[in-house]
Amino acid sequence: MKYYTVLVLVSTFLLTACAPSLNDLTTFTAQVKANTQVNIEPYPEFTKPPSAQYTAQNMRSPFTRPKESSTPVAVAKQANCLQPDFSRKKARLEEYGLDALALSGSFTTQGTRWALFKSNDGSLHKAQIGSRIGLFYGKIKEINNKSVKIEQLLPDGAGCWQRKEVTLTMSSAAGENENV
Repeated sequence: MKYYTVLVLVSTFLLTACAPSLNDLTTFTAQVKANTQVNIEPYPEFTKPPSAQYTAQNMRSPFTRPKESSTPVAVAKQANCLQPDFSRKKARLEEYGLDALALSGSFTTQGTRWALFKSNDGSLHKAQIGSRIGLFYGKIKEINNKSVKIEQLLPDGAGCWQRKEVTLTMSSAAGENENV
């Protein structure tokens, strides 16, 4: 027991003898604080910008979609010339160009073959043979497992319209199509 008591006394003495002295550090810190002048620049003065007056109350808000309105197309008709039906109400898929649509798949339900299209805004649309599609009065003529054939009417510049067949495939992304 005597041995343990001596050991405890020696270790206590050694630990208290190793205590750091912070007097010189405290003196230096106080001296720096006393001799240093604080120089903080003031914040800049901001002037208030002039108020803008909103004068477009009678116009459509830029944050709402425009109402569906088809503007009349000026058509110079020629005799015995192919023309699309301009008076027909446009279908939802006719709001997109074919370059904005990608064929996502096809399926059959109750004997009707359907094609799925994904538009560039992320919407998914379904269509069947005879459905209208694209900006150029397109009509779906054939739906296969991996492709859709579309007949479009393109203006020839002389007031007439020409038929053109386009094929959209599963492998083509939006913006790509194969002309046939």
